Amino acid sequence: MVRGHNEGHGRRLIKAFEALESFPALAASRDRVLEVVRDEHASTGEVIRAIESDVALVITVLRIANRMAGKKRGRIASVPAALEILTRDGVAALASRTRTFDFFERTPGWEAAPERFRLHAIATQVAADRLARELEYPERDELLCAALLHDIGKLVLMHAYPAYPDQIHRGARTPEERVHRERRELGVDHGVVGGVLARRWALPTRLASAIERHHADDVSGEAALVRLADMLAHYAHGQAITPGKLLEAAKLCGLSTKQLRAVLYELPHGGTAERRAVEPCPLSARELEVLRRLAEGKVYKQIAAELGLSTSTVRTHLHNTYAKLGAVDRAQAVLIATERGWL
Repeated sequence: MVRGHNEGHGRRLIKAFEALESFPALAASRDRVLEVVRDEHASTGEVIRAIESDVALVITVLRIANRMAGKKRGRIASVPAALEILTRDGVAALASRTRTFDFFERTPGWEAAPERFRLHAIATQVAADRLARELEYPERDELLCAALLHDIGKLVLMHAYPAYPDQIHRGARTPEERVHRERRELGVDHGVVGGVLARRWALPTRLASAIERHHADDVSGEAALVRLADMLAHYAHGQAITPGKLLEAAKLCGLSTKQLRAVLYELPHGGTAERRAVEPCPLSARELEVLRRLAEGKVYKQIAAELGLSTSTVRTHLHNTYAKLGAVDRAQAVLIATERGWL
């Protein structure tokens, strides 16, 4: 048992909070963000996905967007909302100044922590996205952000206490057991510490609360969804979870046992991943280009201008596309092409 952590507890945490100011992003993630924001043909969705591929980038974007938003705009709790304020140029400027790490190189002060943290954060976001679709959760973007940031308190504890997590979690197998060990040994758990950090960064109260309470005994609302997503991420990675606790967490979220089984089945296969193309595509390269832009919400005139075509030619390509796919309108054409992995 590790003792003596309460001595200088406050000072340790404050120093750790300050250290998180320079938490690095994966170099590949930073480079991907710079690539898509500078590509005029990249969709907004591609930019958002690139930012959300890394926790450090999400933190930076949210913090700066909230500073710029002011009281009139309200607090920014999602990457799409932050992007509206920052614009692509602003994101490019932020990303270019972001400190980075490479998986194959040591990161002073962090070692392998950034990559382990990033992998679990993204797995939890994938699970949260699957839950949001299953439950038709209205604040999907905010939930995904909370899922990405739910464990930021672990980074604080890791920096504050050399014994964390190996000695503190020794012998603990499930998420509940690890949280119990934290409370017993440190007098606090990573959820509470993460909530304090989120408030320190002036992130929205609802986001800080979801982070802070995802391991609370009386968890509810968005925090309950984050807890369930966290458990599902552990399951998808083959780590130990308690079946009874998983059922309880699902019930708190309004998820039936049948729905939970479906989610458990899908997650290891990548429930939100793009579908693979398993059939030959009947569309020409030009027809695919036109359909891809239509899927991005662009109108005929925009598509024509981007591809150097006349509006009538764009209409002809789409007419041929509908015929080849057996679609009655643009929505059905996009759906068919997406489901078959052609878009």
